[in-house]
Amino acid sequence: MTSLRETNFEIAEASAPDNRAVRTILVVDDSAGQRRLLSKSLQRNGFDVIEAASGQDALALCEQHSVDLVISDWMMPGMDGIAFCRAFRQVEKEGYGYFILLTSKAEKADIAVGLDAGADDFLTKPFIPAEILARIRAGDRIVDMQRRLTEKNALLAASLDELKELYSVLDNDLLEARKLQQSLVPQRFFSLASADVSLLLKPSGHVGGDLVGFFPINDRFVGFYSIDVSGHGVSSALLTARLAGQLSAAAPEQNVALQRIGKHQYAPRSPADAVSDLNTMIQREVETEHYFTIALVNFDLATGDGVLCQAGHPHPLLQNTDGSVIELGEGGMPVGLLPTAEFEDVTFSMVPGDRLVILSDGVIECADPSGHGLDDDGVADLLKRNHQLKGQSFMEALMWDLSEFAGGQDMADDVSGILFEFKKKLDL
Repeated sequence: MTSLRETNFEIAEASAPDNRAVRTILVVDDSAGQRRLLSKSLQRNGFDVIEAASGQDALALCEQHSVDLVISDWMMPGMDGIAFCRAFRQVEKEGYGYFILLTSKAEKADIAVGLDAGADDFLTKPFIPAEILARIRAGDRIVDMQRRLTEKNALLAASLDELKELYSVLDNDLLEARKLQQSLVPQRFFSLASADVSLLLKPSGHVGGDLVGFFPINDRFVGFYSIDVSGHGVSSALLTARLAGQLSAAAPEQNVALQRIGKHQYAPRSPADAVSDLNTMIQREVETEHYFTIALVNFDLATGDGVLCQAGHPHPLLQNTDGSVIELGEGGMPVGLLPTAEFEDVTFSMVPGDRLVILSDGVIECADPSGHGLDDDGVADLLKRNHQLKGQSFMEALMWDLSEFAGGQDMADDVSGILFEFKKKLDL
């Protein structure tokens, strides 16, 4: 074994201790003289040095002290440097400990053994003093990077904990918002003497931009609507809430689809005029980039005649008693895009046994696992397949068929719909 005394051992002055990541160095050597000579030199360069005469003693010290860097002889009685290195890697510590092996071995196979044991670097005896400091500086860079990474990871973990807490609060708020939005459609089935009305509303997220509604107008007329606000999430849901107030069954005096004809008496307005008023409201009163599509209908239960305004919404579908399906409407311009947009009324007639189905584009654009949409023909096929089903049974079957078509995937868009089933003409 080469003695350290055989070298002119003076390590050049290092950088200021305050700039070092490596502050405490453990020197392990069974030779007291070599150990002390190396320790004194390191201390003169500002390092705190701990000494151990064996691997066992060194391991005990590592469990008591925070060690930044280890310089250990390979060949020692009892626990040699390789065994100590393996044990050192198992000791729990706050940061990374850099490990340098002192050895007279220079074969590649020996170096491989040391690396496998967990050593970071080697010093082959005899070595020059400047080399020791260079290796320590290399270790300092590694320890410094590791500590910075640990600090950043700790900061990231703290930030993630804060985000989780915020998400939990937001998630609870969104759950409450979902309940409030669902309360806009508190009743999903209405059974009248001459017609049944079923409503479907399934947001794709916590809250959505779809809304459906039904409102009785007087003893003879009823009205219903389907709305789809652009986008998703809270801002879309807020606009649907605003629109729900404009088409309220509970507050007919605020309903833009109605006109007062006497005290507590109302008659239907032209759906096109009502939609035009909504377009003006959005342009003047609501500062938003959202727009919406709507299908607004009033229906005469005595004659079986209806009036429809379709503003960018998917075509309402009239299904006859034989199961055949007819598209109604002319398409039209969405609401809220242009202040000069014009809207038109479309008339239609139903006979007892017919039904009117209005679905949002979340149904029509529902995609299978390969990305192909259901489209209008696919929707017509679903209506024909479920022609014999009534009311909520039809709505449940529709959702089941959509889920099966999508391969069990979550719906990418809100799904909503109205099923209006005309049973008989009202006898006035």
